[in-house]
Amino acid sequence: MRSGLLQAGRGLRWYLRQATGEAKWDEYVARCRRDGVEPMCRRDFERHRTDHKESNPQSRCC
Repeated sequence: MRSGLLQAGRGLRWYLRQATGEAKWDEYVARCRRDGVEPMCRRDFERHRTDHKESNPQSRCC
């Protein structure tokens, strides 16, 4: 029973991180480490993501 609750908790945590975009930061930092590049600060990263979303809308109507 306990392992089922832990698994459910991990699944919920994963889902929330994906839904809120929190996982994007971790993926970005991991990619920078892999490529040997200095990552930008979190604030600049979020600003870049916001600017990209505003200039490249993905939603569709009708």
